[in-house]
Amino acid sequence: MDKLESMRAFTQVVEAGGFAAAARQMDLSRSQVNKLVLNLEEHLQTQLLQRTTRKVSPTDAGRAYYDRCLAIFADLEEADLALTRLHQEPRGSLRVNAPMTFGTLHLAPLVVEFMAQYPDLYVELVLNDRRIDPIEEGFDITIRIAAQPPGPGLIAHKLAPCPLVVCAAPGYLQRHGTATHPDDLKQHDCLHYGHRAQDNSWTLVGDEPHTVTINGPLCCNNGEVLRAAALEGLGIVMLPNFIVAKDVKAGRLRPILADYPPPAINIYALYPVNRHLSAKVTRLVEFLTEKI
Repeated sequence: MDKLESMRAFTQVVEAGGFAAAARQMDLSRSQVNKLVLNLEEHLQTQLLQRTTRKVSPTDAGRAYYDRCLAIFADLEEADLALTRLHQEPRGSLRVNAPMTFGTLHLAPLVVEFMAQYPDLYVELVLNDRRIDPIEEGFDITIRIAAQPPGPGLIAHKLAPCPLVVCAAPGYLQRHGTATHPDDLKQHDCLHYGHRAQDNSWTLVGDEPHTVTINGPLCCNNGEVLRAAALEGLGIVMLPNFIVAKDVKAGRLRPILADYPPPAINIYALYPVNRHLSAKVTRLVEFLTEKI
């Protein structure tokens, strides 16, 4: 028995009010439709239709089963649509938000490469370092660098780990000495990332976590500004490796506190909780996962 075809025949009979009308709509003979429904009733061991010489109507069990059939058909249709969207070519507009430094150094070149593959796509790439509500501001994808993904309303897809580095210019370390324990940072000028001066604590992990209140001449919500200040010898900085890697390799910045690394953070692609993702969102997230 083709159960799905039998279910469709049953629902068609209920909606048409009879076998003859259902048969016409399904382009089958009346006997074929009748057989499909009988097979379904036999399979379920339940009478679904009340048959009289004048009309056909569902039994109580038939009404309940009819409602479930409609729900199943709707789910199947949604599954088909989801698969269709997945294989469609990305097109239309796509709003993307990312932090300024990461967006400039890494994301923007990848977005340009992605757009070259899909010429029917229009991208609005917004780079800033302020705290935003991705849903309220209408972003399809938001890139965030954080220890934990955000709360409800958003799905967080991990793109890559993002190691943090504590470092300073050699000149600063010559003048002030280095730090060998997190508590030593209290005696140093520290350049800290934040949106306000009160964002002034760092956590480092050795045998156990150490959270230290820091002080220094600069608080900024932009990594490149902090990097420039560190290069000028203004203090110790904690920044993502992608910002300082070239400076560390060239000796312009020197890592410290290697035995007390910062906690792990990750790069996430965030998108609203929807039942179905559009092809443009799905493809870009897959592309970034592969490239970053």
